[in-house]
Amino acid sequence: MAPTKPEKGEKTEKLSAEQSTALMLDYLRKQNRPYSATDISANLKNRVTKAAAAKLLKDMHERKEIEGRASGKQIVYHALQSPTDAATPEDLAALDAEIQRLRNETVALRAEEKALKTALATLSTTVSLPDLRASVQVLEAERQEMTARLILLRSGSAKPIAAGEKDGVDAEMRRWGRAAAARKGIRNCLWALVCDNLPEGTKREELKEQLDLQD
Repeated sequence: MAPTKPEKGEKTEKLSAEQSTALMLDYLRKQNRPYSATDISANLKNRVTKAAAAKLLKDMHERKEIEGRASGKQIVYHALQSPTDAATPEDLAALDAEIQRLRNETVALRAEEKALKTALATLSTTVSLPDLRASVQVLEAERQEMTARLILLRSGSAKPIAAGEKDGVDAEMRRWGRAAAARKGIRNCLWALVCDNLPEGTKREELKEQLDLQD
């Protein structure tokens, strides 16, 4: 890394050897990683020249104030690790507890993901809301037509019909009654499925009113 030159017009304060040593030692402790003399000089914006940094770092290493090791054609230096920086048994126990908590949370999230995927797959196979509304409209029209015919028959204004024809009408009514009951069962099943997957805060009665559904 090339040294960063001071900006034009900027004056660089000249440091003594003691000040330069203290500055570099503080830098190494804060960064907590190895640097060469060239890197340190550049990162400190050349407040300590490369030549001075190389000499002072070597002296600090010989005084065992820092550690140094060869890295290719240069030597890199790093701050000494204090024994007090080591993790205590309590710290390690806390880390183990946190790791276990995260593992448990991961298992729970995976189970929730699986349940949501299953629910999504189930919903994707059900009839869509627009289709349900269309079916309701068709059934409502059929119901109104049948009700009107029934009212006409019960009013007595219709011409008498033969017993055989009446039996046929009764059979037709029973057939349509069974169909209506079956459709009502399907409707109730679909409505229950919709209610089981309502967004939080949505009430059944409010949704029924919005969709203009009848009992």
